[in-house]
Amino acid sequence: MKHTEMEMKLLRDDISQMWKLVISQLEKAKQAFLNNDIDLAREIVSREKRVDAFELKIDSDCENYIALYSPVAVDLRLVLSIMKIGSMLERIADFSEGIARHVIESDCKKLDPQLIEELQMEELFDTLISMLTDGFVAFESENTKISGKIMAKDEQVDEIYHSAMRILTKYLQKNAEHILCGLKTMVLIRKLERIGDHCNNIVEEIVFYIDAKILKHGGK
Repeated sequence: MKHTEMEMKLLRDDISQMWKLVISQLEKAKQAFLNNDIDLAREIVSREKRVDAFELKIDSDCENYIALYSPVAVDLRLVLSIMKIGSMLERIADFSEGIARHVIESDCKKLDPQLIEELQMEELFDTLISMLTDGFVAFESENTKISGKIMAKDEQVDEIYHSAMRILTKYLQKNAEHILCGLKTMVLIRKLERIGDHCNNIVEEIVFYIDAKILKHGGK
């Protein structure tokens, strides 16, 4: 194996490890929220530093790779995509941490299970975890055939988000005493919607790297 190939393999290994960690963070955020598990939420917060360390290392290693080897074509696209994907994974982890802090710090009592069901919170989490996991599979297998499937799930996320906003608004109109808790829940659902956007952007980077096609800004 050439030295450049070895360095590229190390880059891919790092982004893969970071990806798995972020998937785990999001899965734990789901469990912490649905079960009001404060101990699990604290574990998520403590693991955030590992995600940040991965991003810093990947950024530095990618910059060094470009400076030392002047990659072109697919190699350059891969390095640029890894840098951007690392940044987006870090943002997803930030939102997961935000959900964990909501569980830890919120002065709300556990939301009515019936309201949780109406808001489709579990389905929203599951869709996001699926998007993030499918993106990982697409990257590892260098297969962009599932990119459309992943992007379609982002539309599902948006539908759930807008529906949840309407449901919460009606709920708070009838239960004004829960307005603070309701507003905090709105912020949390907005974090989840943003995770969907980042998963979508990750897919765009994968397509750019593998197929040399630009999907952002309506290109898809």
